[in-house]
Amino acid sequence: MASHSSPPAFLFDLDGTLVDSVYQHVLAWREALEHTGMELSVWRIHRRIGMSGGLFVNALLREVGGDLSTVDSERLQALHAEAYKRLVSQVRPLPGARELLNALAEEEVPHAIATSGRLDTARLSLEMLGVSAELPVITRDQVRYAKPDPDLFLAAAERLGVPIERCVVVGDSIWDLLAAQRARALGVGLLSGGYGQEELERAGAYRVYQDPRDLLDHLDQMGVRRQRATGPCTYPGAGAGTE
Repeated sequence: MASHSSPPAFLFDLDGTLVDSVYQHVLAWREALEHTGMELSVWRIHRRIGMSGGLFVNALLREVGGDLSTVDSERLQALHAEAYKRLVSQVRPLPGARELLNALAEEEVPHAIATSGRLDTARLSLEMLGVSAELPVITRDQVRYAKPDPDLFLAAAERLGVPIERCVVVGDSIWDLLAAQRARALGVGLLSGGYGQEELERAGAYRVYQDPRDLLDHLDQMGVRRQRATGPCTYPGAGAGTE
């Protein structure tokens, strides 16, 4: 059993939190919508990024006054996935993302990734980060509901064997932080997904940092006392390049 002085576990969102992929997802959704004859401004699409695919589609349809069947909704999500794969070569890990994951691994701080994306698209980002097979990753495919429902983070905490109350959820969107509150976890926001500090704080962020590197530089504020200097990344495939 962990002592009260043990550091918390960290549950990370993926897009906009560890990889710089939010705007590629936005453009992919716009392409998918246009393919079905619907037009929506990019900024309106961005405001919904981070929600589960089904809720995301429903929210976008409200914006345009559309009404799709379940089959059409699934087709729209498939079109998005296809469009995103064509843009994924533009995606990069966010500054400090690899180093942050490596530091937590070196300090033996439990951590996991929980994303509203499905495995077929999330896999591409995970490969960029060079995460090991041992790192728990929870995707939309593995839970009944995604953000803003808490299922993803609850499943990640369970996989780690850590009570959710001892977890810190790190995300870039209000949907991450709403899900963190519903899960009874502490929420930390990053500005790297395009939301502002006030928005993230209103959604429940205890602290807000610029990006993964900024969080890495302030891990002590999260109760992580680093005892070792961070060396080369221990995850296979990581450390091949820098941001």
